[in-house]
Formats: sequence, C-alpha cells, structure tokens
Amino acid sequence: MHHWSRLFIPTLREAPADAEVASHKFLVRAGYVRQLAAGIYSYLFMGQRSFNKIMAIVREEMDTIGQEFYLPALHPREIWEVSGRWSVMGDNMFRLKDRKGADLALGMTHEEVMTEIARKELRSYKQLPQIWYQIQTKFRDEPRPKAGLLRVRQFIMKDAYSFDIDPAGLDLSYQKHREVYQRIFDRCGLRYVIIEADSGAMGGSGSEEFMVRTPAGEDQVVSCDRCDYAANLEKASAKLDAVEELASEGDGNPMEVHTPGQKTIEDVARFLGVSPKNKIKTLALMATETDAKTGKTRLRPVVLLMRGDHQMNEAKLAAAVGGKETRPMEEEEIRTLFRSPAGFLGPLGIDWAKDWKDGDRPILLVDEALQGRKNLIAGANKEDYHVKNITAGGNFHPTAYADLRRVMAGEPCPKCGAALRIDTAVEIGHIFKLGYKYSQSMGARVLDRNGKEVTPIMGSYGIGMERILTAAVEQGNDEDGFWLPAAIAPFEIVVSPTNVKDENLTNAAIDIATRLESAGFDVLLDDRDERPGVKFKDADLVGIPFRVTVGKKVTEGTVEVVMRSTREIQDASIATITEYFQRVLRPTR
Repeated sequence: MHHWSRLFIPTLREAPADAEVASHKFLVRAGYVRQLAAGIYSYLFMGQRSFNKIMAIVREEMDTIGQEFYLPALHPREIWEVSGRWSVMGDNMFRLKDRKGADLALGMTHEEVMTEIARKELRSYKQLPQIWYQIQTKFRDEPRPKAGLLRVRQFIMKDAYSFDIDPAGLDLSYQKHREVYQRIFDRCGLRYVIIEADSGAMGGSGSEEFMVRTPAGEDQVVSCDRCDYAANLEKASAKLDAVEELASEGDGNPMEVHTPGQKTIEDVARFLGVSPKNKIKTLALMATETDAKTGKTRLRPVVLLMRGDHQMNEAKLAAAVGGKETRPMEEEEIRTLFRSPAGFLGPLGIDWAKDWKDGDRPILLVDEALQGRKNLIAGANKEDYHVKNITAGGNFHPTAYADLRRVMAGEPCPKCGAALRIDTAVEIGHIFKLGYKYSQSMGARVLDRNGKEVTPIMGSYGIGMERILTAAVEQGNDEDGFWLPAAIAPFEIVVSPTNVKDENLTNAAIDIATRLESAGFDVLLDDRDERPGVKFKDADLVGIPFRVTVGKKVTEGTVEVVMRSTREIQDASIATITEYFQRVLRPTR
C-alpha cells in the first residue's frame, strides 16, 4: 500500500512565474514534473505513474495490430541524407559529432531507421503487411519551448510504421491505426475530434490529426456541430455563399477607372460603391527554386489572386508552391514585373507561365473562389487606376487554380451548410499515409506475387505521451487543481482520515484502503499528520479522481466519497465500499 507520508509528492501553493496554461501550472504544483532546462523536464513519482498507465494503454491497444520494437535515439547522418531530410529538418534537429568527426543526430522521428530495417530484411510480398511500433524518447530543438509539456525539446512518443504491398493494403493499415487510436483516446478519457490535416515535413498523400480543444492549444481546428466535418485550419474548406456579380460596363471589355489615392481593397470598394467580394486582391511573392541537377537556386515571381474579402492561408500556399520558400516581393521587384507601384496591381498585361516548367515566366495562382466569377475589379498596373470587367480564364489565364483561402468562423460547412466554429486545440495523435517517400528513396524493394520487384508503400502513426496527460489536465481543472480520468491517474482513490491520532479513524482508513487495493484499485492512503484542510487541498490539487474522507461518520459505519470533477459528496457504507467503487469505476466488469 502507498502511504502519502512515505512518498515524494512536492506540492506547491504557487505556480511558476512563467506558467501560462493550466497544465503547466498544475503539473508543477502537483509535483508531477520539475524543469531541468528550457523544454526539458524530469518526471517525478506522480507524473511517472500516470505516464506508465498511459503507455500501458497504448501498448495494449497497439499490440492488437502491431509488433513492438525499440530503436536507437542516436542516428547516423547518412540515413537522413538518403531520405533527403538531413537538410529539410534544419535547426529542429539536434546534431552532434562523435570522436572520429562523424555526424550524428538525435532522433526526432524514426521513418528512416524503420525503413532501413525493412530495406535489409523484407524480401517478399509474403512478409507483408508489417506494422512495427515503439515507445521511445524523441528530441526536437524547439525554438521557443513553452507551455510546460506541450512544447518541449525531449518527449516520449509512440511511433508506428506500416509496410504494405499496395495502396489497398495501406488503406487497411491506416484504418486499423485509426480505430486503435480511437480506442486509446477513449480509454484515456479524452474528448477529441479527428480532423483532416496537413502532412508537413512528413510527406505523404493524406493524414488526420486527433485533437483536443483547449485554450492552451497552438493549432486551430475548424469543425461543425451539426455533422462530423472537422479539419485543421491549414486544410479546412467552407461552402461559399453565392455572390451577386456586377453588371458589365461599356462594351464588356476591361475598362480602366480612375481611383486616385485608393490603394486598399476597402478603399477602392468604397470609392467605386461595390463590395470587396467583387474585387480581386493581388499578392506578389518571390519563390526560391532549386535546380535538381546543379543545386543552384533562383528567385521566381509567384502572384496570388484572392477574393477581396478573403485571407490567404500560409499552409495552403506552401502546398500550392510545392513547399518552395516564399517571401513578399520588394518594391523594385514589383515595379519590374508589374511596371506599377504597389496598391494598383492586377493580372492583365503579363505573360503568365502555363505551368511550373514553363521557363522563367511568372507563376499566377488564382484562388478557387474566383473560378467562374465575372466582371471583377482588379488593379490596372497603373498608378491611381483600377480595371473593371475582369474574368479569370477570359481576360487572363492562370497558371493554376488552387485552394488558397483561410476559412473564417461562421462560414457554411462544406458538408451540411451549418455555421463552422474555430477552436484552438492540442494535437495528441497524427496518422499519415506516407506513400513511397521513404521506401523509394532508401531503396526498399520486395518481390510481388508475379516475382516482380516493387516498392512497399508506407504509413506513419504517432502519439505523444505528454500530450495525452496535458490534454487531460486541460480538460479537467479548476482554481484548486485538476482531476484525471481514472485510467491514467496516478491513483484512482485517496483515502484521507481526518485525524491520524484517532486510532478508530486510522484503523478504519487502513482497512478501507487495504480492501480497495485487494479489489484491484490504485489507492493512496493519506496518513500524514496534517489538518484536514491541508489534506483536502492537496487531494484537490494532485489529479486523483476520488477521495474517501474517513471522519466522524465512522461511528455510523459510513464515510464520505468526494468525486473531484463535480465535488459531489455521497455517503458510502464502509462495509460495502468495495462494491461502491466497483459500480463507479468498473461498471462494465
């Protein structure tokens, strides 16, 4: 039995000065963690018990579909260069040299290491599918460590990797992980949403994130309360209401209008008496291109056209330009391309590229919201002038149409038309269809049923252990502390005698704790010689979902059971206390 008086549970009355979010404040105050350096934490007794429970749930569920490995955290540079990510990861990767001067890295993910094993060991379709996973420490040189365990430089991750013979096999492996993740997060007691996500540096054809809504989050989730639509803001779309088109003027051809001193979308719309929805917003950028053969870089103009009242989404832009680095054009670059000062830019009079391979000509990307629109107003590429009667695909021809728009709260859901909501959220898990990115680049090959050599297709699937704990704290806290779901709490029940010097109370508390522990519950006996108020305050702080108060009612054969989440107090019979908690904590057994 665990006695509070013998344990190291260093509770604090005040939160760290730099703690901004609830999980950071309370995990430190409750004695779960202590900071060693920026983004580097020690997990103390209470925190480690929670992490052990979380990892046990993850391991138990993952074992239903996969096999557990344990891989090195120290990686040679060569395998990251083969995949092309040694340079892509940039400063986020911890790098070091051994005594012989060889470059090494601390692993931030293990696609390369797993693929290296597959490359050497898998030979035939008969060995597929394979699902391999591990639970291991990862390292990321986070530029701005903050929010306690939410943004750290060392963390524990469950990462899994699937290898299949074809895309249909990958679909099955992906769905298996999706279902396992739902079981894991359900068992951990989290309220979450599954959203369409951006694959980022991982690559691949598709991915989904498991997100928990909380003000502490740094991601933004777009979702619908009426249907199941949910997506990361980086991927989200909305159904646009129909816009009343302007009538053509004159002979219907582009017509210049004098707009002296009117540079912004709002100014021009007001000056001409139209809605910003009928204007074109022009964004002028320069993209850095790298020659695949020579490795040399060059700058290429990339111009975006958006509806006047819309905002550009950076992640969607990155996808549209194939991950190329972009920056705003400088004034001299603007004048070179448009022969006009900023504020009056538009698409007419420029020889746009037909595609990215079309020589050095500038790229014109037009947001899908402008596709099919007529009689729009844009800059005339002439100071103090704009032009009316503009139609995309008629008066000018885009290099490509693309979804570039940032979705706004209240816009219609793309599936059902209800108003969308936008919330901040924390990512707790992410699943990817990687495709052939790593198996192709690293030379993994197997023989198919016809004896032909083919490349296995891969998936990658991650869960952050710290993020499960912090999300649970964020979902369940008040001004006095937090409560964890019983499945991941360090203890399910704390038994608190109000006066340890009273032999009757102490004996009753020991008897209750012993019987509950024998019945399979995780029990902490608060045997400290402290005032009841001190004990209750600590119990409220440290995340244990139930407290049994052993006090004066013992003479009646009764104790008080306090549910931490609601503060509801119920009397319970000492004689049937085990049955009481079996009903409350083990209802399905």
